[in-house]
Amino acid sequence: MWSKKHCLRMMESLPHDAVELILERLPANSLLRFKAVSKQWNSTIQCQLFQERHLRQRQQLGDPDVLMVSLRREDVINPDIESLTTLVLGSSSSPVKIHTPWEKENTDYLVSHSSCDGLVCLYNPHHSGFVVNPTTRWYRPLPVCELQQLIIDLRDSFYLLGYGLYKLGFGKDKFTGTYKPVWLYNSLEIGLENATTCEVFDFTTNAWRYVTPAAPYRVVHFPDPVYVDGSLHWFTDCQETKVVSFDLHTEAFQVISKAPFAKNENPFDIVMCNLDNRLCVSQQKWPNQVIWSFHSNNKTWEKMYSIDVTVSLVGKHICALPPLALLGGKKKKKKKLLFYSPNPKKVVGEWVIERNESYKVY
Repeated sequence: MWSKKHCLRMMESLPHDAVELILERLPANSLLRFKAVSKQWNSTIQCQLFQERHLRQRQQLGDPDVLMVSLRREDVINPDIESLTTLVLGSSSSPVKIHTPWEKENTDYLVSHSSCDGLVCLYNPHHSGFVVNPTTRWYRPLPVCELQQLIIDLRDSFYLLGYGLYKLGFGKDKFTGTYKPVWLYNSLEIGLENATTCEVFDFTTNAWRYVTPAAPYRVVHFPDPVYVDGSLHWFTDCQETKVVSFDLHTEAFQVISKAPFAKNENPFDIVMCNLDNRLCVSQQKWPNQVIWSFHSNNKTWEKMYSIDVTVSLVGKHICALPPLALLGGKKKKKKKLLFYSPNPKKVVGEWVIERNESYKVY
């Protein structure tokens, strides 16, 4: 059997185009090790075009990888708990720990709900954030926006305003390929005009800028904005809940057609998600968890699945369960709907589902 060194020497003798094709098919943990082989290999693995091809290869394999981020401060300062971990679904190997350059800061970061081409945003209301590629460990710092600077300047008095902490949105202009972190927040409580204020980060100037007009309705602060097909989406803070979308190319807001969950009394009973690149809403209607899917072509909502959560071990939740992914490929009739479980002995929960029927698998 050939040794690893012998295999590496053989690869180094190949044309670099052939080497790239081989590297594109390797898992993330192998790429991280191979960055040390040579400057050329390191440059290739760091290249954005290579990363996009590698991502497409991973997506063609079927089920997505899951990035797990520790949010609690006790986890951040605990050396035995990884701040970033990639879980490869369908693999018997252990989760891949991703070392981060800010681990020694003992700062807890939130993570953007959406990822684009393998990139995610880590952020903190009181600190600058990062755009991170967990596969290659590439990262870029983000300066604080105007809202964050206000929180820093006012310190504890900021929270006396009764102002909620808003979540950072992250998406991509699908026509230009430009990535855009976005803050959308209500204006009244902090003395600004209009219903909302929108800030977009510009990577060319390394600065935040305002977008006007912003969303026409106030938005709910605690749900994560969700990126789907070139737009970010938020729930509105209205008597009847609406979904407002922000086109990252035109930088214009619009309200999506009336939703079947519009009269939902408890805002914690609904949560948005992206399943198979479709905007979906998970609604808790005890004893069921209902998954709604939005059809962008005719602007209508369809009930995809209704899950009886009483057959599971998790019981009733205080808020709706957000699905992470729809597993099983496009051709299979039966699919698995993946949920996160905080139970450390069971990282994820899966429901095997068909249209409008389901059962739990452990």
